[in-house]
Amino acid sequence: MNLALFDFDGTITTREMFADFMGHAVAPRRLAIGRIVLAPMLVGYKLGMVSANRVRSRVVDYGFRGADLAHVQAAGERFAREVLPAVLRPKALERIAWHKAQGDKIVVVSGAFDLYLSHWCAQHGLELLCSSLESSDGVMTGRYDGEQCAGEEKARRVRERYDLAGFPVIYAYGDTHEDLDLLELADRRYYRWREVA
Repeated sequence: MNLALFDFDGTITTREMFADFMGHAVAPRRLAIGRIVLAPMLVGYKLGMVSANRVRSRVVDYGFRGADLAHVQAAGERFAREVLPAVLRPKALERIAWHKAQGDKIVVVSGAFDLYLSHWCAQHGLELLCSSLESSDGVMTGRYDGEQCAGEEKARRVRERYDLAGFPVIYAYGDTHEDLDLLELADRRYYRWREVA
């Protein structure tokens, strides 16, 4: 049995899904105000002055602090069922099917939220390592529960969960610089669906 590690946003899907999920799960009025309040930070990100992790943390804080956990969980389940099917990359689904046919262990390793990825991965029979959001007594705090699963954190979580020496071949698939540490774990690396050395 080999190990296949897949990034989700932009690799399995045709685009980044963070903003789509926020639009799906956050109240429209709050979303509209958030676009104004967070605009300077987003400009800073576009100019390379603010990290992606910081932007995501701030957006999560603004969008979800004080939100009802059950409401956001229901939005995640709907998002997995209603939105994700339209943005899945056929090539990715074919490759996942190929790995399944080989009997490989397939793991989605993503910075995206378990709120929807847990449903999607369960539906497709895939294991999951991803970002989670914190809640207390059924209310969301607006913080990540632990580190965001991006960059080096992706590789750290894989090493923590799996004995990499036990797999004859490790495959990894990614599409951004946040996936490079994940790709370094692999014998066969695919960046934007092209195999790289």
